[in-house]
Amino acid sequence: MTDPKGPVLINLEEDAGSPSPSEAPPVPELRPMDAPTGQAMATAAALAAREPSVLARWFWRLLVALIGTLTSIAAWTYVTGLIATTPLLGYAVAVLMGLFVITLALIAIKELAAFSRLARIDALHHEAETARAAQDMKAAKGTVTKLKALYAGRDETRWGRERLAEREGEVFDAGALLDLAEHELLTPLDAAARTEVEAAARQVATVTALVPLALADVMAALTSNLRMIRRIAEIYGGRSGTLGSIRLTRAVMSHLVATGAVAVGDDMLEPILGGGLLGKLSRRFGEGLVNGALTARVGVAAMEVCRPLPFSEDKRPSARGIVRTALSGLFSKEKSTS
Repeated sequence: MTDPKGPVLINLEEDAGSPSPSEAPPVPELRPMDAPTGQAMATAAALAAREPSVLARWFWRLLVALIGTLTSIAAWTYVTGLIATTPLLGYAVAVLMGLFVITLALIAIKELAAFSRLARIDALHHEAETARAAQDMKAAKGTVTKLKALYAGRDETRWGRERLAEREGEVFDAGALLDLAEHELLTPLDAAARTEVEAAARQVATVTALVPLALADVMAALTSNLRMIRRIAEIYGGRSGTLGSIRLTRAVMSHLVATGAVAVGDDMLEPILGGGLLGKLSRRFGEGLVNGALTARVGVAAMEVCRPLPFSEDKRPSARGIVRTALSGLFSKEKSTS
């Protein structure tokens, strides 16, 4: 009988058909399926950049024309019938409808003026690019003159305009003149635009991290980016109406989608997180950081599109720098509470 207090020996018979540990396949590496991907910003960018088909455009045009025609006929018939039966009330309704039509006309004029402002800034942008590339001093002077006229009524550029007027006669190079105008006139506007981008990035990051509702992060990202792009356009002098804002947003988002810029990895968030820390965060907080970083990238693209002068190399904002400023405090706060 075996002693229960002694060692127990178990004889393992080798099975010729079973593989040895050395022959076993390696354990596959687990992919970070829950790693943050910035899905909210990617979806918002795709929605904003989507171009309607030709058939869809004609559908909406014909629908609006049909509804407008039927509404006008019905309103005209109603007012004329009311005038025939009750003249005083009929004339009062006619005056109200006339005021409504005048309001619609004023809105249309405002939208046309917004498109005109955007076109003016876009033309200045291309003129400055051409003058710098050709080193055309005459074209550069014309561009600077138009730029000063654009900001003639802006208090925040008054000191810069005075400095530019004092120093532009000393410059005899097209590139140097454009750099001087950029430094004196656009530096305060660049700072204001950067502040808007940082605020939008923080807002998108916070909402994505704290609101777990479905599609809430997409709506927050879309509305925040629309507001940010509109504010940037206003800062640079291209105040846009509703249709102008939609057109401007589509141009910015289309550029980002076409260039594949609506994607971000650990490298962009390294100034905040450090190497490899993105995968260690909670999914919601990681998604917030990624969406905030993508919002910063959208903001930089909007600054480039809305700015009347192209950025010189030393003035071009860095999306990484904006992310570091906008989101580092958010990360530190989250880290300290964890």
